[in-house]
Formats: sequence, C-alpha cells, structure tokens
Amino acid sequence: MKFFKTAIIPFFLLLISFNLKAQDFIVKGVVFEKGANIRVALAEITNLRTNLGVGSNDLGYFQLKAKVGDTLLITKRNLTDQRIIIKGTQDILIYLVRESTMLNEVTIVGNTKKQDLAEIKREFQNKGVYKGGKTPLLSVLSNPLNAIYNLFGKDPKNARRFGRYADNEIKQSQIDVYFNQSIIKNNTELRGDTLERYMLDCRPTFDKAQYWNSYDYIKYIKESSKNFTDTLGKGK
Repeated sequence: MKFFKTAIIPFFLLLISFNLKAQDFIVKGVVFEKGANIRVALAEITNLRTNLGVGSNDLGYFQLKAKVGDTLLITKRNLTDQRIIIKGTQDILIYLVRESTMLNEVTIVGNTKKQDLAEIKREFQNKGVYKGGKTPLLSVLSNPLNAIYNLFGKDPKNARRFGRYADNEIKQSQIDVYFNQSIIKNNTELRGDTLERYMLDCRPTFDKAQYWNSYDYIKYIKESSKNFTDTLGKGK
C-alpha cells in the first residue's frame, strides 16, 4: 500500500502537468525597452504556433492566448526581435534591446522616436483623419462629413489614442537625454540588475524634470541613487 501511494503521487503530478500543457490560457505581459526601461507601445506579439498576434497598448501591456511550450515572437521597429518560450501561466516581462549601439545612442533614440511618430501621424492623415482625431467646432460647420467620421470612425479613435501615446513618448525622450545608463554609470556605482531596478524605480516624472538642466539631473541621480542603495541595504 505504501509503495502504491508513493508511485501514484508522481503519476498525478505528471497528469496535472500534461493537462496544463494541453490547455490554452491567456498569457499576460509587459514589453520594455532594455536599459531605458521605457514601456514599448505598438510592439507586435505573435504566437508562432497559432500565428495569431496582438499589439501592446500605451503601457506596453498585452494579452494573448497560448499554451505551455508555445513560442512568442516580439517585434518592434528599431528594436531587436525577441523570442520567449511560455513555461507557465505567470505574467512575463519582455525587454527589447535597441539596435543602435553607437556612442550618441540617446540622441539617435530621440530622433528615431520623433521620426516614427511623424510617420504614423502621416498615415492617419492619409486615411482622412485630421487634427489627431479631434473635431473643432469650425470643422463641424465647414466639413460635416469629416466631422462625423472623426467622431465615430475607428481610425479617429486610434488617432486620439496615438496622440496621447505620442505626447508621452516625446516627454519621456526628453528625460532619456540625461537619465540613461551611460550618465548614471559615470556618476554612480550602480551596475547590472541593480542599475535597471534603479532606473525603473527612480525615474523622474516629466512634471518634475521638464525644466531641469544637466546639473539638475546629475544632482538628482547622485541623491536618488544614494537613497536607493541605502534602502537596499536596509532590506538585507
């Protein structure tokens, strides 16, 4: 009897594991840009088994049906493709690496983002979506058909959504000029995972940093990194 109990337990565990692998579930995740720790919107996440895909939202968040063992392909223009194997039902964090590794990386990133945003805006305009999907009062009077389209069309809704995203990306790009790995490494001892965690936890808000110069950023980095490391020490 004892041998029977000992043998049947692994059998049930194996059966549970097999059932988990056989079942579809909704995998949830967030896409970040590695180093900058900026959430990546409009990334494409594709399940290579089903060939079904979704896009990440303004906060980099996505949901997609998958099974354990499936491979997800994550792509985004100017970022290196990433493949993730689903190992369980837990949420996943995905870090995409920017393709450019030149010395003036921050400047290139800023220019690339602005070019991407301008290109997408032109695509909306080519579809007949003006003013970022908003309908001014004068437009209602002068062009009622376009006003109705902007109010109820799918593309205008996406244009308004993109407008909010673009505004945030431009603000975040301004912060990236000084709050980046290179400058932080030159002014602190933070490295590796600790550096990435600091950049995520202590990234200044645009409202706080919009009028800062380089001196203000360096002062903030030195003070906030000391408080950050002191807090880590207390947690040990």
